[in-house]
Amino acid sequence: MAHRVLTFKLLALTGAMFAFGFALVPLYDAFCAVTGFGGKTAGAPQAVTEAVDESRTVRVEFVASLERGAPYEFEPVVAHLTVQPGRIYETQYRARNLTGQPLVAQAVPSVAPGAAAQHLRKIECFCFTSQAFAPHEERELKVVFMVDPALPKHTDTLSLSYTLFAAAD
Repeated sequence: MAHRVLTFKLLALTGAMFAFGFALVPLYDAFCAVTGFGGKTAGAPQAVTEAVDESRTVRVEFVASLERGAPYEFEPVVAHLTVQPGRIYETQYRARNLTGQPLVAQAVPSVAPGAAAQHLRKIECFCFTSQAFAPHEERELKVVFMVDPALPKHTDTLSLSYTLFAAAD
């Protein structure tokens, strides 16, 4: 009888640990979206009501990477922009489906330094939705953003990076 109780407890503990492992990913994503931890930015458009700080410039660098083995080409159209906090800017990334099949991609953003993620506001971004590509289709994907004037003065460079993943339909 004691062995059955112990076996049941161990199976229940194993099941609970397995479920907790699956729950960690969405919990971590939610934590990062709220706090900006890990350079993650919130995935929804944010209102822009800031005054332009014309006395200051910030260099925003654009980086693109791919999931290992992803059947895409992916790169920023420009490597960097020099921006004024509070002013809205637009840039593009170029993506191409390298296969003869329709594919769906999803981009995941990251900002470095991580503490500055909350100060990069994306108004419009291809990362907000999945992108469907026809066979061999190439297109430019738009990002409209603003650097918040509240960005600490010692931060003069931000990196906006996207990783493109193959997604389910």
